[in-house]
Amino acid sequence: MAVKPAVPVAEGPRTLLSRDLPGYGRDMTTRDSITSIMTPDPATIERSEPISAAYAMLDRSSFHHLIVTEDDAPVGMISTTDILRLVYDVDGVGERELRTFIDHQFTIDDAMSADLQTLGTDASVRDAAGKLADGSFHAVVVLAADGSLAGIVTTTDLARYLRDLR
Repeated sequence: MAVKPAVPVAEGPRTLLSRDLPGYGRDMTTRDSITSIMTPDPATIERSEPISAAYAMLDRSSFHHLIVTEDDAPVGMISTTDILRLVYDVDGVGERELRTFIDHQFTIDDAMSADLQTLGTDASVRDAAGKLADGSFHAVVVLAADGSLAGIVTTTDLARYLRDLR
């Protein structure tokens, strides 16, 4: 059995190159299905709910995006960052007071992005990467053929996909 030589550790900052990624050289034109990396049945919140409900859901979960629905149809997305932007200047109040404040000052419409990035379940991972590549959005809503919500793909899902390439 051959022993692989040790790789010297470079000193100082290093630029990560494509060839350094696991799976480098894999044909990235393959049509791996978006459904293989999406989170099915993602968390949603009805547009009419108070913004404190969105805040509470995001605060106690490991995810950072909620799909806003109206009559079960996706109409927007709200993230932890969106809510934090609203309360950035609020200091010296407890959790309960903060929730009351945001409910009196804001609605979900004030914080959500109505510019949804969507793909169908027939899309590929590459299609999702194309939607998210410019950095303006961090999640893509995945819709079933009938237009109903099927899942969500985030930049974290894409990073895990790349990490797991062999």
